Amino acid sequence: MLAPDAPIPGDRRFAIAHGSAPLETGHPVWLKKAFFLQLMSNARLANLAAIWDDESQVLELKRGGRTITRGQLTDQTGRTVIEQFFSAFLKADLRGGAPKLVDLGPKSFSDVEPEWISIIGTASVADIERVVGKPVDPLRFRANVMVSGTQPWEEFSWVGKTISLGGALLQVEQRIGRCAATNVDPATGQRDMTIPRDLMRGFGHDCCGVYARVVQGGEIAVGDPVSVKDPAIAG
Repeated sequence: MLAPDAPIPGDRRFAIAHGSAPLETGHPVWLKKAFFLQLMSNARLANLAAIWDDESQVLELKRGGRTITRGQLTDQTGRTVIEQFFSAFLKADLRGGAPKLVDLGPKSFSDVEPEWISIIGTASVADIERVVGKPVDPLRFRANVMVSGTQPWEEFSWVGKTISLGGALLQVEQRIGRCAATNVDPATGQRDMTIPRDLMRGFGHDCCGVYARVVQGGEIAVGDPVSVKDPAIAG
């Protein structure tokens, strides 16, 4: 269920901040991703699978299909367990002492501060595969919504327009510039590609996908139709 000017519920609600990040655990604010453990700088994170149970508020971390730690994030003991795991797992990468698990509640530690939804056309990913000459896992781009049935890069033409997505209306705000996080294989944690460079080489830009702001809330589900409404809705 999407709400106006809000992210996908739960999307990047939690983050692991460096000890040096200017954050108070009980009163976190949005900061740039450099203040957190994230794939662009910490490729080993891709080796972990994060399983979240919304009812119990328990985070379970797995590696190679085996549970390696779990903690209830609404409980201080549970949060400490997760923090201690990352202190050991990424010890060499930490800055400013022990990491801190922080919770933005209904907001998101997205790459951009506005509460937007990320959308990518599967045809655009297929066109990147054509340029690099091998398969590209769409999970490299961590989209909230993947759209099929469009032409390659068609979503760029939606910028400044409003689209209907299931029962919601979204205003498409801008293209998404891509960073070195997309170079990491989400299955192995290896930096095995050069996506931003290949985008520039093949298409003259380093973007893939678009950001959209929810202007009218509603329910969305896999298989929902997407259509473009023009002009954009003001607000």
